[in-house]
Amino acid sequence: MSAFSELDREAMQRALTLAERGLASTDPNPRVGCVIAQGERIVGEGWHERAGQAHAEVTALEAAGAQAAGATVYVTLEPCSHHGRTPPCVEALLRARVARVVYAATDPNPEVNGRGAAALRAGGVAVEGGLLEHEALELNCGFAKRMREGRPWVRLKLGMSLDGRTALATGESRWITGEAAREDVQHWRARSSAILTGIGTVLADDPRLDVRLPAEAAGQAGTAAESSRQPLRVVLDSHLRTPPGARLLTGGGEVLILTAQSSLKDVQSGMRLTARAARIESAPEVNGRLSLGAVLDRLGELEINELQVEAGATLAGELVRHWLVDELLLYVAPRLLGDDARPLLELPAPSFLSEARAFTLIETRQLGEDLRLRLRPRVAPAPTGS
Repeated sequence: MSAFSELDREAMQRALTLAERGLASTDPNPRVGCVIAQGERIVGEGWHERAGQAHAEVTALEAAGAQAAGATVYVTLEPCSHHGRTPPCVEALLRARVARVVYAATDPNPEVNGRGAAALRAGGVAVEGGLLEHEALELNCGFAKRMREGRPWVRLKLGMSLDGRTALATGESRWITGEAAREDVQHWRARSSAILTGIGTVLADDPRLDVRLPAEAAGQAGTAAESSRQPLRVVLDSHLRTPPGARLLTGGGEVLILTAQSSLKDVQSGMRLTARAARIESAPEVNGRLSLGAVLDRLGELEINELQVEAGATLAGELVRHWLVDELLLYVAPRLLGDDARPLLELPAPSFLSEARAFTLIETRQLGEDLRLRLRPRVAPAPTGS
């Protein structure tokens, strides 16, 4: 690996900061930022705002103009070399006669993956990669996983009391956590490609599952304040019990209901839901339940990068049990609900402590009186056929 200078690091960090501006708007594309410098002077900047619009490199080249000739380009992802919704960035960089390109991470897209760097080198450009690679891949965890495995990054959001409970025995749960924690959830929804829940949650809580952030808050979060994109809402509903008046059908954005093949025969229920603009598809079943692995495969086909799951103990437990969760987003409220309150997850009890599901804590943050924990499986999850 090259010995990068402090200037290189500062420029790439700036490019990553720019990339974050597309946090809520670039789907299904990755979040990418670019900085062009002549020595210590920045002459152009750009970031990818949304699919179909100019990539970060092209925007930065336009800002730099003639000053791009002989400059160093810092970009958070290897420049693309294929024709997609827009022309290849490699061609634009070569036309601008840049001298050097430094990228953070190799593009996991198999249509690029090393080809962009090779094309630049063939055109006489000095190319170096790997600078702040971890940070760039973290920013695009969902895109990277979908390119590698064909499935989205699964982030399971849970809220609990100190004794690991999510609601009273009566089902009352509003609100265990405070306003700051609930607003934080909105930021995570905004960056997600889709929000997934189960029919049990729809019937019990009638959630909206949409993004509700004021423009100024969206800007502070690094999301595109002007973006009105709503994540796809996905409901696992084996028997088409979703009420046509459900709140998640009344807001903006698309709704996908995944059901059992046999339930497609219920024409009346299907027509009532499609009349509310819901899309209905069947998914394979395993042991009388929709196959979660098949669900994730289908969402990968739909170019879902990051999937946020907001569901009850049964569905959440199944995802954890089958190692299908990449990250836990856990909000802990400083209160106790008692033994009769509802549990966080439904999981089979391990026979030995060594068999217990283990997670690594990667971040903590206090939000008002609550604590947000981000955790990832200690053992890399192996995809299952669930």
